[in-house]
Amino acid sequence: MKVAFFGIQDWERELLAGTEFVGEPNMLNEDHLVAENAAEAVGFPIVSVFAHSEMNRQVIEGLPDLRMIAARSTGVDHIDLDAARERGIVVSSVPGYGANTVAEHTFGMILGLSRRLFAAHTKVLDRDFSLEGLRGFDLNDKTMGVIGAGSIGLHVIRMARALGMRVLAYDTQPMPLIAEVLDFEYVEMDQLLAESHVISLHAPLTSQTHHMINAETLAKMRPGVLLVNTSRGGLVDLQAVAEALDSGHLGGVGLDVFEGEECVNEETRLVRCRERPKGLDMILGLLDRPNVMLTPHIAFYSDEALERIINTTIENIRAFEAGVPVNRVA
Repeated sequence: MKVAFFGIQDWERELLAGTEFVGEPNMLNEDHLVAENAAEAVGFPIVSVFAHSEMNRQVIEGLPDLRMIAARSTGVDHIDLDAARERGIVVSSVPGYGANTVAEHTFGMILGLSRRLFAAHTKVLDRDFSLEGLRGFDLNDKTMGVIGAGSIGLHVIRMARALGMRVLAYDTQPMPLIAEVLDFEYVEMDQLLAESHVISLHAPLTSQTHHMINAETLAKMRPGVLLVNTSRGGLVDLQAVAEALDSGHLGGVGLDVFEGEECVNEETRLVRCRERPKGLDMILGLLDRPNVMLTPHIAFYSDEALERIINTTIENIRAFEAGVPVNRVA
């Protein structure tokens, strides 16, 4: 069965080398799949995409031979699942490939903010070795709030507990036994916001979670709180975050993702985007702040996690071809 891979990078070519997916009649395309180039996917029953492709209804309806979408990501908010279900198209994802990987990056940001590492590095680059403005705080005995206690969130909780932090978690599907084993507490959102010294986001992006961090929820947080988002950019209203930083209510922010990032992660994508993303202007306005850490969506980007992405994607495709789909989300 022919497979078209979109958004392929060099590391993926290396990992796919030697498999049945390299060479005719398959296709390895460096561009992400969007409406403008969707015609290139016509005739392929299986399409594999990364998070920056746009598998919306228009694209899906324009691919009459499509039978499977193999997402090379855990999140699938870039895929119109309703449109896929209506056509009987199987959608698979790569669950858990980077649970520990993203959690480690999350805590890298938390430690960077709590101990002022980025600000310190910037001062040293300017040949300034003074301690002014660099006093941090201990994480031990502080309260960690985890919004979304799935596989990644649970890894973050383990790390927080190892550092001696009290942990509060909010999740729509609490698991009391796991909370007892890992020694954390499920609470309502308002309590988490009010009591946490550090808040980390690990929720999926849905219509319900879009801009869940906004002016109202930020106002409920304790002064000086650190906010970290390594999940999806759309969870955070950047305008509200900028205002909370200006007022001093937010002590620091770590962002690996932001709204509009799909338009700026590659030069060719910025050309395709119909409007300059509002999130881009907001992010540019945060760049020079010493209490803000920004990374270009690399929380997942480790040797081990990348290998797991490709291996699981291959397994998903082979299982579908064998008539026993796995890791289905639709």
